[in-house]
Amino acid sequence: MTLQIPFDNSYAALPARFYTRQTAVPVRAPRLIRFNAALAGDLGIDVADEATLAQVFAGNAVPPGSDPLAQVYAGHQFGGFSPQLGDGRALLLGEVVDRAGHRRDIQLKGSGPTPYSRMGDGRAWLGPVLREYVVSEAMHALGLPTTRALAAVETGEPVYRETGGMPGAVLTRVAASHLRVGTFQYFAARRDIEGLRALYDYTVTRHYPQIEGPAHLLAEVIRRQAKLVAGWLSVGFIHGVMNTDNTAISGETIDYGPCAFMDTYHPQQVFSSIDAHGRYAYDNQPHVIVWNMAQFATALVPLMPDQDAAIEEFTALVHAMPDRIETEWRRSFGRKIGIENASTEDAALIADLLTRMAEGRADFTNTFRGLLDGTARDQFLDRDAFDTWAEAWHARIAREHDPETVMRAANPSVIPRNHRVEQMIDAAVSGDYAPFERLLSVLANPFEDQPDAADLTRPPDPAEVVHATFCGT
Repeated sequence: MTLQIPFDNSYAALPARFYTRQTAVPVRAPRLIRFNAALAGDLGIDVADEATLAQVFAGNAVPPGSDPLAQVYAGHQFGGFSPQLGDGRALLLGEVVDRAGHRRDIQLKGSGPTPYSRMGDGRAWLGPVLREYVVSEAMHALGLPTTRALAAVETGEPVYRETGGMPGAVLTRVAASHLRVGTFQYFAARRDIEGLRALYDYTVTRHYPQIEGPAHLLAEVIRRQAKLVAGWLSVGFIHGVMNTDNTAISGETIDYGPCAFMDTYHPQQVFSSIDAHGRYAYDNQPHVIVWNMAQFATALVPLMPDQDAAIEEFTALVHAMPDRIETEWRRSFGRKIGIENASTEDAALIADLLTRMAEGRADFTNTFRGLLDGTARDQFLDRDAFDTWAEAWHARIAREHDPETVMRAANPSVIPRNHRVEQMIDAAVSGDYAPFERLLSVLANPFEDQPDAADLTRPPDPAEVVHATFCGT
């Protein structure tokens, strides 16, 4: 049976220096782990039998209309610039126009080496594939812009990493696009103005047809990124590798490497095993995204006829970004404590709670959810500290129309906690996918009370704490 995917490929029509055309490297024994049938329906993909799905989404079979390619880009990685990166273990199968009329990329991740692999094997092992599947779908359910997971496939081949041989897998990822800040940096660094202009025109057509000029594009990307990062903060999410090559022009969360959701609140929390200096710590994410937007602005300058004036205009836009993030943060966290339109005075109330949470080693998710049922104080080592704050909070929300409804929509009861994700991966490596399926089912409805999933809302015991997640797949 042939898998029918309505491809309509526009990126492949760009100049050849934007990518390398190639097919995936076939694997030995592909077996379908999971196929996201609901997402497939939104994309207009006709569901095929499992064997066909496994062949296509392992990269063993090229579906009709696909034009596989690996995209090239550059990027700042932990502050250091790499003039050429690219899809080292991924291939863009092509694009579809979904039922809402939006163009979406379909990409294989873990499909074998490309010219951009930099001595890597181009493969992924099972753990990171399942992590990205679970966490990206959880982010979608939380209402935050993100790439999605369409399929996961076992390859039947081992992948060798520092710890030895691990079962191989391929993830199929769906994105509004895979255009990155690093894509613009690639052409700007080469002073390829023709390529930079083609990329700008393509980006405008695909994502921002209403904009007028590079300054307007910069302002719109800043707006989306400010809202996205404030959204991350509001659910305790730490991306872990906010490199410019992992910053999407669409404003989506992309590349779930050493990411995690916090348990105990700590503003300097780091989960990435390679982030030795805390560059991408929880509370540093707003500063990093401003820095990344400054790099985007720099890459756009060559497109401007008066570059001195452009530098002045772009600098003003970037310098205004912290205030924009602060506004989005205040809006998001205001809702978490039941205030629909939080003021700057309300921001002080929010900050006071967070300070007390850090001092009292309170669980981030359970504290905010506990404001609904009176259990928030149970999260604190010093419950008097919470009670003192709560007096001021009750007085403030008494002026709100329906704070409970606001809080219920802003505070998930369940998140993909790191220890549960790791336990799920361990089970899957042993051949048991039941924990994976259960996580996906529960996390699809994060704002609902689910009594039968109470164990998934529990913070880790000391022996279960996961201190670091790893970048490589």
